[in-house]
Amino acid sequence: MTPPPARRRPTTAKGGTPAHNLPRRGTVRRAQAITTYGVGSLIAVDHESFIVSGLDGAENSWRTDEAPRIHERRLARLLDVGYFRLPPASDDDSKDGMRVRRFPLMHSCPECTELQRHRDFNPPEGRSVCSTCEVDLVPSRFVVACEAGHLGEFPYWQWVHRSTEQGMTAVGQCGGKLRLRSSGRTASLRSIIISCTCGKATEVSMEGSFRRNALKDLGLTCRGTRPWLGASAPAEDCGRPLRTLQRGSSAVWQPVLKSALSIPPWSDGRADPLAEHWEKLRKHKSRAAVEGYLDAIFDEEWPLSLDEVMTLLDAEREEDPDQETPSTFDRRYTALRNKEYERLRSGNDESKHSHDEQFICETPSGDHSVLAPLGVTGPMLVKKLREVRALKAFTRLADPDSAIESKEMPLFESSLRWLPAMEVRGEGVFLRLDEDRIGAWEKAPAVAARVEWMRTAHQRMLDQRAGEGSQAVPSPVTPRMVLLHTLAHVLIDEWSLEAGYPAASLRERLYAADNMAGVLIYTATSDSAGSLGGVVAQGEPALLERTVRSAIRRAEWCSSDPLCMETGVSGTGGANLAACHACVMLPETSCEHNNSLLDRALLIGTPEDPSVGFFSEALGH
Repeated sequence: MTPPPARRRPTTAKGGTPAHNLPRRGTVRRAQAITTYGVGSLIAVDHESFIVSGLDGAENSWRTDEAPRIHERRLARLLDVGYFRLPPASDDDSKDGMRVRRFPLMHSCPECTELQRHRDFNPPEGRSVCSTCEVDLVPSRFVVACEAGHLGEFPYWQWVHRSTEQGMTAVGQCGGKLRLRSSGRTASLRSIIISCTCGKATEVSMEGSFRRNALKDLGLTCRGTRPWLGASAPAEDCGRPLRTLQRGSSAVWQPVLKSALSIPPWSDGRADPLAEHWEKLRKHKSRAAVEGYLDAIFDEEWPLSLDEVMTLLDAEREEDPDQETPSTFDRRYTALRNKEYERLRSGNDESKHSHDEQFICETPSGDHSVLAPLGVTGPMLVKKLREVRALKAFTRLADPDSAIESKEMPLFESSLRWLPAMEVRGEGVFLRLDEDRIGAWEKAPAVAARVEWMRTAHQRMLDQRAGEGSQAVPSPVTPRMVLLHTLAHVLIDEWSLEAGYPAASLRERLYAADNMAGVLIYTATSDSAGSLGGVVAQGEPALLERTVRSAIRRAEWCSSDPLCMETGVSGTGGANLAACHACVMLPETSCEHNNSLLDRALLIGTPEDPSVGFFSEALGH
């Protein structure tokens, strides 16, 4: 990773951009540039701290050979972009890469204890040391953020002068210098001491700075600063409450990822040459108009026949939401999932397609009737799949949820027709629950009452996030959604034991709606380890039946019982019931909902009422 240049980039005699010789500040994997160290996140490199810069200007700085384009039309249409780009590779011979800016700017010297901006230490070029003491500077451990996604420096001056007569208006005008030292007595905030040499303020510790209203009590609110966009980006009007965070806290940055599976007729890659033309092609209704457009843009042979283009246009229009309702992002995302669900149910036989086909889904050859007593039906072996995951935006303080829209901060200030993304390939098993059985189960009063408790808690959390004057989105919690989600978790746990895959390398993809009751569990890695056949083998009916029974029986007991089963609230915002890290919770990379909306009792029932469990009858309860 490299910091941004100090001046405008020069050009060569031919108008091209020459290779950079900027100092390298570290390397990250491509996947990390989407999931961990994306735009707006903080990254520690040795003893320095940086924030990953926005994508403004990345169209020119990201070399096409290091950051190639990738295409997934269905996802591009959902996110209103033309294409995606892989983040730049961090190889030894890389010429450029992800840009970073120094943040936080406040640093302290462990020798002289001065606390001030980095530039005020007068460090030598390319180094982060105190010019007086010749020791490495320490970036501020603390930053402030608001739920709208803004980020700023911790207000040390206001914190130490909060009891003086100067109030909050004369920042830095006291004539003194801030100092930071540690008493060394404990590892708590009480041992971090802030002082000012002006003599008008007493020493104060950082204790209490993490209280929800700590900065509000000082009269401080968010100023709308966006340091990842640089000093030239104007601050936004915000005024929301600020929260103090540790620089390395996961709450500082959470990615908003959206993904789609490559399914026919888009999954063979032949439509990629037309990636930038689909929006214009959609405007033409007749074959003659489409033919005229293709003649105008291609001098030589078309990449696809006219019949193939018309088939693709028809497939795209099938995912259009109902014209009688507004075309919101949620409805378009639901339409995308519906189409995937249909394709997973119908399959895509390998023998009928070429080697370039990226979606192979076949019916297992075993006897499916062994699954009927469990209420499981329609298993499919997904022998080959491709998933594209795009970084749409990011949030701070509040975890994003794949089923709801949260306050999101964009990755750039200007307008871009692309987003950073990665493509992963793997395999998986798709299964459904019997519609008649799940329909009868979810109408049971005891089931509805238990899920309503979760829905109310989740809706309360959504209302709090929305804030005053904002309309909160409705909670997606339904009995079948929680059931499918919890089932996916226990199956991933079981397959991590049986198939030898670590749980973090398996992912769930839920299809829960009035007309859907399925779950896809799949490997999704950026290397070949995800397509070795270990998960597909688990989808054969006889083995799948044993796996489901074993997973459900394992879920009958948690090492935290009876507390886990009897608790009335758990998880973030109380959105879980019987669920903890000792039973059904997974690594967050495996879960679509950040380990919330889980309830083990919906699988197996409760000691007082076993009928609450969907599988209790099959297990003889």
